[in-house]
Amino acid sequence: MDAPIMRSLPQSLEAEQSVIGAMIIDKSAISKALEKLNEEDFYRDGHKAIFKAIREMFSKDMAVDLVTLLEYLKSTDNLDKAGGVTYISEVSSSVITTANLEAYIKIVEDKSTLRKLIKSATQIIEESYNKQDRVEDVIDIAQKKIFDLAEKQGSNEYESLANVLERGFLEIERLFNNKGSITGVGSGIRDLDAKTSGFQKGDMVLIAARPSMGKTTFSLNIAENAALREGKSVVIFSLEMSKEQLAYKLLCSEANVDMLKLRTGNLDDDDWERIARATGPLSKAKIYIDDTAGLSVMEMRSKCRKIKMEHGIDMILIDYLQLMSGSSGSESRQQEVSEISRSIKALAKEMECPVIALSQLSRAPEQRADHRPMLSDLRESGSIEQDADVVMFLYRDEYYNKETEEKNIGECIIAKQRNGPVGTVKMAWIGAHSKFANLELVYKE
Repeated sequence: MDAPIMRSLPQSLEAEQSVIGAMIIDKSAISKALEKLNEEDFYRDGHKAIFKAIREMFSKDMAVDLVTLLEYLKSTDNLDKAGGVTYISEVSSSVITTANLEAYIKIVEDKSTLRKLIKSATQIIEESYNKQDRVEDVIDIAQKKIFDLAEKQGSNEYESLANVLERGFLEIERLFNNKGSITGVGSGIRDLDAKTSGFQKGDMVLIAARPSMGKTTFSLNIAENAALREGKSVVIFSLEMSKEQLAYKLLCSEANVDMLKLRTGNLDDDDWERIARATGPLSKAKIYIDDTAGLSVMEMRSKCRKIKMEHGIDMILIDYLQLMSGSSGSESRQQEVSEISRSIKALAKEMECPVIALSQLSRAPEQRADHRPMLSDLRESGSIEQDADVVMFLYRDEYYNKETEEKNIGECIIAKQRNGPVGTVKMAWIGAHSKFANLELVYKE
């Protein structure tokens, strides 16, 4: 076996010196450097110490020049660590102009990224040796490390409270000036959006119901509204229905065409005209469908990372949770579902978008006089209720009671909402067109 080749890590001490020197002589250079770099991006320990000191001085609104910097380093017992008076003076005097600062910052940033890649690759090699019987875990670790690097390149992990508050006040001001607007991705159902303010980034939203209540239809209506009305990028993982079946449901909903007529080809001229009008916008919508059966969360996460890099992701739909597979190490199906649920919540946080997961309910609601689902119906499904930020149940009384006065009406029961009210929203149910809509559109017989 060949002996390993010893090579030095990627670095450019000259670029690091140029960045630090510019920060010492020009206050505007500090802002530019802090926007892109942190001390860990520097290869030389002395440069890390100098950069950290300048950042601390800048945050305390202290004047930064050679004299004040040396004094600050002395007061914090970091002068020797930073290289001493002579070295820091040389770095400061070596920079005459800050004209090429952005180019130097880019060099430092790129070398730092390469070092992180090498470190990640080394860790991946180590994991590959240590987890030879858990290949999926190793692949997931490898993908996450590379994805995180790509996501974080050029951005700081830390952010001051002042920046967060400033951004928050701007959002509050926007909402004040546009009363009634929502903060998340809208559902298209006004009364529902009024209660939730849309589906929020990082939230796991569970939509649960008994079969034939319209879970898939409702989720596709949400996707349709997000992509066509709001221009969002939506990823749909369909573990039950094929891509073609979902496409037909979307087409019927958007075109207001009877699904049975579409499936049998019994279409009239008006239907064809509606379909033609709907096909254009749907074909341009940023909706991406994956109908891989038995998909695991790990595989789903891998696909989402790729889509996010290429197209961006504003919402993820999963139809439905119980058809997913967990890790092979689960002792029971309940434990497996709990693991899947926790992983879906983690996916929402990682992708920074709402994840809407559909869930099939057990027969418990059938055994009650009132068949409306309750949170207790989820108890046997592991930790789903605890993991979800929002839990919604779908119910149509007409399915159970043919004589009901609530014909063509569906209910969305918000049973849990971590940051908002609970309650029931009534919607129009237009089953022939695969659609839930605002209540005023109820079709009277």
